[in-house]
Amino acid sequence: MPESDLDQFRQIYERHVEHVRVGDTKAAIAEMVSANVPAVFDGVDVPRSAVESVEIVDVRADGDLRIGEAVYRLPDRTIGLRSIWEHHGGRWLAAGLENFDPLGSDA
Repeated sequence: MPESDLDQFRQIYERHVEHVRVGDTKAAIAEMVSANVPAVFDGVDVPRSAVESVEIVDVRADGDLRIGEAVYRLPDRTIGLRSIWEHHGGRWLAAGLENFDPLGSDA
């Protein structure tokens, strides 16, 4: 895929991560496949409010999917969160979530 397409997705993902960072759950959920909510959260540890800091550790293409990985630092824990994005109706939407080891053994 041309670099500009991945750069475009990166901007979308960075905006999404910022929504999560500041605790704007409504905006973050608006960027998800609505049919997958709330099941997408089952068994996944996600920030439920504003976080202390966040670092995007990977943004990549995987076939027709786009993958974003970020590490969120909260007062009581650190969460590695991978989001899987699909193209729906002309826009990228998060379709799945899973945790990964924020220390890097699974990133």
